[in-house]
Order: sequence, then structure tokens, then C-alpha cells
Amino acid sequence: MTTLKKIVTFLDEELQITKFKDSSQNGLQVENSGKIRKICCGVDASMETFEAAQALGADLLICHHGLSWGDSLAHITDLNYQRIKFLIEHDMALYASHLPLDAHPRLGNNACIARKLGLRALKPFGNYNGMEIGFEGRLPKPVSYSALKKRVSGVTGSDLQTMDFGKKRVQTVAVVSGGAAGEIAEAGQKGIDVYVSGEPGLVAYSLAQEYGVNAIFAGHYATEVFGVRAVGEVLQKRFSVTAEFVDLNVPF
Repeated sequence: MTTLKKIVTFLDEELQITKFKDSSQNGLQVENSGKIRKICCGVDASMETFEAAQALGADLLICHHGLSWGDSLAHITDLNYQRIKFLIEHDMALYASHLPLDAHPRLGNNACIARKLGLRALKPFGNYNGMEIGFEGRLPKPVSYSALKKRVSGVTGSDLQTMDFGKKRVQTVAVVSGGAAGEIAEAGQKGIDVYVSGEPGLVAYSLAQEYGVNAIFAGHYATEVFGVRAVGEVLQKRFSVTAEFVDLNVPF
């Protein structure tokens, strides 16, 4: 058993949450009585996630998408009330990390995906609010675009939506998870062969076509399970607590 304070201090420093201009109020969003025996990790701070974590005995839930965005908790009513009430009644703390967990070079969604795809010579990519939140890199050797699509599907475990306007053989790839369709413009400007993200968007279609870039969209949820999983694994080793990922298999 460890304490909430120790875990929060570690996460705040490791994820460098104060460096990011983010609509998410990153960090500890709901406190508990202070003792942590079991940690659960999930993508979204939804009631479904809360109930699954509570059933697993979680004292702390770590989410990529938390409850507090801007002034979203200015009024604790309706769903805000129901969700916070559930957490307090079950003595479950909530910690959220949005952009910091996209951008982290070891634990982040994008670095994890890039490594699993076999990319090398990784460097930051995807400027958002003055910070790079994604990564770009190179495959050891060119592969067919169709082979890379299969690799992305295998890594994310999801069906893909693609915009196939680029090369048939590819080597350079940029990754920005979640809802980052517009960042395909940066891929086009840099001459990247393939852009990988979560949610497709109409804005991306013309950009991909006009820049001649291939784009692969594997789902917002499916591309953002990696960071919270990695955080759970690190916390389990560092603090000798059990950490478990709550997978809701959301198909969007």
C-alpha cells in the first residue's frame, strides 16, 4: 500500500503537467482518503469506467480524459454531480493527464504507438498550443503502404479509415493520437509519407489529397489506450501496487 500524495507527486513531475497549455485541468481532480491499494487506468472519466474500476476495487483511477475541462465543474449538477458523488462515495481518487500523456517520450500514446510500429529516430511532431504532442520517425526500410496499414490495425486492434493519396511504398510516419485530423497539414509540409491519428475529419481529406499524403485513422479510443496502460505499468513497479487497465473497447 502507498499513499495518494506519493503517486500524485511522482506523476505531476514525470508528466510535467504544468508545461502544457491544455483545456484539461491535468493532475489530481478528485481526492480520496489518501490510501492506495489498487489503481485502475482508463481512457475516459465516464460512469461506465468508474463502475468498472470500483468493481475491481480501485482506490485511484487514472484517465486520459478527465472530468475537469476549463470551467466545466463550475456547477456540480446533473452528470457532474452523479460522477463526483460516485467517486466520493466509493473513496476513489481521479487523476487526469491529457496533452502531457500524449506528448511524453516514454509513456505517451504517440511514443508508444510509434515504437510498436517499429519507427526509429523519433523526434517531436504535431505543434499544438506551442508544444509538440506527437512523434515522427522512420521505418528501418521502406514497406508497402498496404503492409503498414495492416501493421497499424494490428497495433491498435481496430478497423481503419484511410485516405490513400500518397506513395505506394512508404518509410516516414507521423503519429498524433485521438482527434488530431488537422495536424495532417504539418505532415504534408514536412513531406511525411503517412500520417497516423485517431478520428478522421473532413478537414483532413482535402489536405491529404492536395499534399499527397496517406492518412490512417484507427479510432480516437483505440489510439489512446497506450498512455494510461504504460502509466499503470510504471506505477505498479515503482510503488508495488496492483494496477489494471479498464478496457471498454469503445469503437470510436
